[in-house]
Amino acid sequence: MPYARTTDDTALYYEVHGEGEHTLLLLAGQSNSHHWWDCARPDFDAVFRTVVLDYRGIGRSGKPDTNSYSTRGFAADALAVLDHLGAGRVHVYGTSMGGRVAQWLAADHPERVRRLVLGCTSPGAPHGVERDDEVRRALAQPDARAARRALLELMYTPEWLATHPGPYNTIGERGTPGHVLRRHRRASADHDSWAALPAIAAPTLVVHGTDDRFNPTANAPLLAKRIPDARMELIEGARHAYFEEFRAVASPLVLDFLTV
Repeated sequence: MPYARTTDDTALYYEVHGEGEHTLLLLAGQSNSHHWWDCARPDFDAVFRTVVLDYRGIGRSGKPDTNSYSTRGFAADALAVLDHLGAGRVHVYGTSMGGRVAQWLAADHPERVRRLVLGCTSPGAPHGVERDDEVRRALAQPDARAARRALLELMYTPEWLATHPGPYNTIGERGTPGHVLRRHRRASADHDSWAALPAIAAPTLVVHGTDDRFNPTANAPLLAKRIPDARMELIEGARHAYFEEFRAVASPLVLDFLTV
């Protein structure tokens, strides 16, 4: 199996698809594996060499029980995969927590990022817009089946859920150890890239669904205004998993931006 090694010797599982001239790194959401991209990734494989990975703790990657989990650290891990592959400057597309990771990658390593796409993400709690209490209560309810249904309804519209019975690759990787889930939640909650965003030099596209309550849509203009010359596109009617349910709109939008 293909693995890269981090500076603390954690094994990171990755996959490479497509044979394009340029590389596109796709970064998934919190506690999700590379399968997060299974639906949309083929749209990009035809144009790019796409790279997907399992974050530390997730899927086939190593699962250290240490204080080594942070969005900035995940960006360093992603860079270790790119270095292992000999990939120089790449396009980066991150959604949800993956968008938070992508912010650090672009801010800390501007020489490695050609173009940047930030989907359904935020700059972090200190300056971003957090989900409301109703959403928090729905996700924290003790009935696991009800909580799972609430999460699905934050990801997809009722119409999509009625015609797509699953499996769903955007609601967490099954079998993830409890210590990893806790550390991923903390990494995402502690994210704060506000001071670093003006340093992003890559042309940037910010994408968000207009009906996203999981990561509120109001975060999109915050990012677009904070990152120099960033462009914002809102997808009407989309919830958090816009890149899957609204793939016919989202993928061409991102491809047009990346292939300018």
